Amino acid sequence: MTDTSLSDAQQQAAIDRSIVDAVLAGRLKPGARLVEQQIADLFGVSRTLVREALLKLEAMGIVEASARRGWFVVEPSVAEAREAFEARRAVEVGLLGCAGKVGPVALAQLREHLRAERAAIAADDVGERSFLLGDFHVCLAQALGNRVLADILRGLTARTVLIAALYQSDHDATASCDDHEAIVAALAAGDHELAARLMRAHIGDVEAALKPVAPAGPLAELRAALAPVGRPAPAASAASAASAASAASATRAQPVSPAPRPRAAPSHPRTAPAPTAPARPRRKSQEP
Repeated sequence: MTDTSLSDAQQQAAIDRSIVDAVLAGRLKPGARLVEQQIADLFGVSRTLVREALLKLEAMGIVEASARRGWFVVEPSVAEAREAFEARRAVEVGLLGCAGKVGPVALAQLREHLRAERAAIAADDVGERSFLLGDFHVCLAQALGNRVLADILRGLTARTVLIAALYQSDHDATASCDDHEAIVAALAAGDHELAARLMRAHIGDVEAALKPVAPAGPLAELRAALAPVGRPAPAASAASAASAASAASATRAQPVSPAPRPRAAPSHPRTAPAPTAPARPRRKSQEP
């Protein structure tokens, strides 16, 4: 997939970009496994180069390594999701607030990007739409002449795409595109303060559309798999677990006494010995 004439750094950058673009497009989901050898085979490079690319993505918060299991796309927690949106607000609102005038070439590129967004939405191309809506923020930083922040935003935007996939965002794509157009219009009018306010509101709307849920816990998948067929898996809670444990403990502490056995009828009419007299051994002649 990569040009063998490229330097190691260029090949590593190509791998990085391909993985981030796949995340932005929603083709790599949270928790997806990334096998070093498979990536090396696809790009025609060594595993060492792939590992270096993955280490860079790990520093960006896109992938993580699991001992003895390999590399995985991250599954951000609720707290990490909140931090990612806070970081985007700080970077993007600050960038718009201090940026200089946007030239006609940069504005033309942004408008072309918006037309591509509209086309992807109209065609219901989910992958292209997801990629373009996320990549707009990277293109905006590039249009404002800050490549360093553009690289930072590429990682932050990829993380928020993962967050949206993990926490079932219901934010409307058309509404996002409308927000982007309003921001570009404010920049074209030279009103950077308005553009910054619009960006803050836009990021807030995207974050508000998330539906954060508590982690299911390590036994959730097994509980669902072992549930009786035709019936939903029982929902375990701390209270119910404590109650069950208490009941089990009480049962163990107070064992039930066995019911008395009925006395067997004598096999022949013979007077039983007195309770205080010792039992005599039987003679053979007394056997029936």
